[in-house]
Amino acid sequence: MRALTLSRSLQFRRDYPDPAAAPGESLVKVGLAGICGTDLELARGYLGFAGIPGHEFVGIVVESTEHSLVGERVVGEINAGCGHCEQCAVGLERHCPHRTVLGILGRDGSFAQYLRLPDENLIRVPDEIEDEAAVFAEPIAAAYEIFEQVDLQRSHSILILGDGRLATLVALAMKAEGYAPTIGGHHREKLSRLNNLGFETRAESDLRGQFDIVVDCTGASAGFARAIELTQPRGTVILKSTVAGEASLNLAAVVINEIKVVGSRCGRLRTAIAALASRKIDPKPLVSQIYPLAEWREAFAAARSPSSLKILLRPS
Repeated sequence: MRALTLSRSLQFRRDYPDPAAAPGESLVKVGLAGICGTDLELARGYLGFAGIPGHEFVGIVVESTEHSLVGERVVGEINAGCGHCEQCAVGLERHCPHRTVLGILGRDGSFAQYLRLPDENLIRVPDEIEDEAAVFAEPIAAAYEIFEQVDLQRSHSILILGDGRLATLVALAMKAEGYAPTIGGHHREKLSRLNNLGFETRAESDLRGQFDIVVDCTGASAGFARAIELTQPRGTVILKSTVAGEASLNLAAVVINEIKVVGSRCGRLRTAIAALASRKIDPKPLVSQIYPLAEWREAFAAARSPSSLKILLRPS
């Protein structure tokens, strides 16, 4: 099959072995796959991943021991737990110490014609959700994870730090649930686009004062320190960025100002699918371009460009 592989560098292959689904798993033909900030960081050495990257996808089940899944259009939870540990027993497979993670840890991902996932990880996509929207299910779920972790109040002042892909989806999720965040970023074109979507935006250099909640979506090692600066005493910093580089940080302000720090990553895809089906969120305007998998160099260059939002790959 055609696949984009990562070892020390990215490489496009036309002869990569087709995946063989283990018992209890399905084989999925990938229709669309999204490039996200984590994929860009993996290409820079984050987590030392080797294999096929990519974890955002929508596709068709072509083989499964669960016969009712065959032919269904699906998205998938990316964490595959062991099914036996304490975390799996309480429904937290995403924190299973023995898990594999699609395109990130020990499991080939979605930048290929086919992928495999456990049957229980697959969520059917309703007909009313187009592929160009369904492919956003995983990052939208990550945005909704914030509501599960933090008790947000309508009275809270909320800042989203960053103006890229994830920041935009977090902002859309918050708006869909009745919150009014401010977005601070470096890129005038992106801020203008967000402003046109109805968000209050500010240049990052112009941010003053302190907020109850600051969500770091910068994707930069300096983002955490800047988020701490902008959080008021006893406020909360939510870390959404995944960064390959190390960050130096003076933690004195965290202690002195009694700031709560919350790490936040994967969420529940059924929540995202429900938000898409109800039209609370329409991410399709965020798609900058769709590339065939063979044009991965151009696609990754576009994904790294400050002027792009979401870049998609079409593997099949």
